Amino acid sequence: MFDRIDPRSPVPIYAQIAARVRVAVGAGELKAGDGLPSVRTLASRLRVNPATVVQAYRELETEGLVQMRQGAGTFITDVTPERRERERAADAQRLIRDLLAEAARRGITAADLRRALTDELEETTR
Repeated sequence: MFDRIDPRSPVPIYAQIAARVRVAVGAGELKAGDGLPSVRTLASRLRVNPATVVQAYRELETEGLVQMRQGAGTFITDVTPERRERERAADAQRLIRDLLAEAARRGITAADLRRALTDELEETTR
């Protein structure tokens, strides 16, 4: 789940970790009661300071997405279908923003993107 964390990204690592958990919840990969990796385990795997992981987990706890239990771990809370839908919608927005930014860097117009998206959607529904 955390294989797309990029230390060279301008987005802080704690924010990338939190975003990845939000995406996993929105996609249904993580459900109520599922445990997240321990702070030490994830910090070691990502080669980051444990405080970075704690910051991500605390942000998610503030949002009500996880519950941190001293000595037991960090667990996904009961996520309503509405919350799951909001997380999916927010993830879609992030994807579109990233796509638009990358297209602008490459000189691709909105009309080019619209045409390509329409073509791809038609192709996948066949």
